[in-house]
Amino acid sequence: MAALTDLSFMYRWFKNYNLVRNLSDKYVFITGCDSGFGNLLAKQLVDRGMRVLAACLTEEGAQKLQQDTSYRLQTTLLDVTNSESIQKATQWVRDQVGEQGLWALVNNAGVGLPGGPNEWLTKEDFVKVINVNLVGLIEVTLHMLPMVRKARGRVVNMSSSGGRVAVIGGGYCVSKFGVEAFSDSIRRELHYFGVKVSIIEPGNYRTSILGKESMALRMQKLWERLPQETRDSYGEEYFHVYTDKLTNMMQLAEPRIRDVTNSMEHAIVSRSPRIRYNPGLDAKLLYLPLAKFPTPVTDFILSRYLPRPADRV
Repeated sequence: MAALTDLSFMYRWFKNYNLVRNLSDKYVFITGCDSGFGNLLAKQLVDRGMRVLAACLTEEGAQKLQQDTSYRLQTTLLDVTNSESIQKATQWVRDQVGEQGLWALVNNAGVGLPGGPNEWLTKEDFVKVINVNLVGLIEVTLHMLPMVRKARGRVVNMSSSGGRVAVIGGGYCVSKFGVEAFSDSIRRELHYFGVKVSIIEPGNYRTSILGKESMALRMQKLWERLPQETRDSYGEEYFHVYTDKLTNMMQLAEPRIRDVTNSMEHAIVSRSPRIRYNPGLDAKLLYLPLAKFPTPVTDFILSRYLPRPADRV
């Protein structure tokens, strides 16, 4: 038994630390580098000596990142919801990598809001999130794939524990379920080209994905625009309890995001990247079990967390 345990440990160690050769010659393109995961990952990869092509949404974000790193990092502007912007970024990346190809594409750009009870939201609220988190990710990937195939490289897609179990309404979980499906399908297709696809499914981490406005104020705006009939059906108590629970969940979010960027880095530099990474204790101990339980069990557990509407049966 001890020998088997030792062999298992050695195997896991080998898979985790058996790194790709010549990392200093390889290019990585990362979206959403203004802040959060993308920003920190770009700095980590520069410290490893890799050639980082960092896409930011704002000029300010690009300038700040460039100042904080070295010549091994180059920045460009990218709005993943704009096809022309994606085409320009693709040509820029092609000019940088040349015939070598692109070792890794990291689809990190994302937004989390608007979110809340589905009936409180509009089609535009859903589209705003889905266009960034899913449609933009797909379009960027389709443009970059020829360069990734040439390098027989990697695609790393940012999903979420919310892509395994839908814990909140709105476009966020919808988009992340879509990221899971898209990633699974291209992983199977690209396997024969020597391209590996990894999915990052973090738990609840504190980044700028939620914006600067307070959650209470955002929920107040959603509540006030509802028809009176809808507000009467849910009731003031539902609104206050739901807002408090959502605010508490955001306040409890883990501020140390390096576990997530370490997972992303492993997916890029390891010879044996995992298909899925689940950084965060809440991901491992709460969200993954909820995703694996029989659906009625998961529904029962989550229903204990949600408030009861005024017009309930």
